[in-house]
Amino acid sequence: MDLQLSGRTALVTGASRGMGLEVVRVLQEEGVTVVTASRTISPELAETGAITLNGDLSHPDTPARIVTEALDATGTLDILINNVGGGDPGTPGAGFLDVPDQAWASTIDLNLFAAVRTTRSALPALLASHGAVVNVSSDSARRPHTAPLPYGAAKAALNAVTKGLSEEYGPQGVRFNTVSPSSTRTSLWEGEQSFGADLAQAMGLTQEELIAALPAQMGMLTGRFIEPREVATAIAYLASPLAASVHGANWVVDAGVSKTI
Repeated sequence: MDLQLSGRTALVTGASRGMGLEVVRVLQEEGVTVVTASRTISPELAETGAITLNGDLSHPDTPARIVTEALDATGTLDILINNVGGGDPGTPGAGFLDVPDQAWASTIDLNLFAAVRTTRSALPALLASHGAVVNVSSDSARRPHTAPLPYGAAKAALNAVTKGLSEEYGPQGVRFNTVSPSSTRTSLWEGEQSFGADLAQAMGLTQEELIAALPAQMGMLTGRFIEPREVATAIAYLASPLAASVHGANWVVDAGVSKTI
């Protein structure tokens, strides 16, 4: 399907791996000029040929610099994908009393304020282009017991910010939407030093056993983890003119985990 994105420009944050990297690939396949922002430039990201910028978006001054450099490189901005997020998930099973203020602050900086600051800096260009913003949230915002509480709280706040920005800027031609994936096959689960590895150890399982068993235990109707490309295609559609009447939505990509209407 032609998403009518050819010739447009996009900034994708958190693009070095996982969902962000796949978003870059999908947008490029649609003819989009992509600028990326990430702390590191992975070999896989370099291979895409995207314009790559370095920066830790959890630092207050980085988002404005990244947006300025992106506009210097392209001259315009049509799409912003605020994908950066995650951070240290902490010890599996850690409770509220185990999480200090610094962990709350760093998690909120990365998962909420990075998107807020990047969006603030990009808005003048997006207003000029009548652009689109897609914020990557998580089903942990809807099911906060499934992840460390600071992460779920930050993503819930991101959902609220997206809805508020949609109300304010939709009439001015900028669309804001959210995509909320459930457990996706990324390095968070599959890496040697990852949340998945720590959780498997805590449960007395191998990592492979955990990854095989967890989707069914979570209620995923597919019986498998979500693939990054499945999330990336939803993001690309929401950023496209084909979704022109989709404003302030939260698209859940969770393989049926959420059982509520």
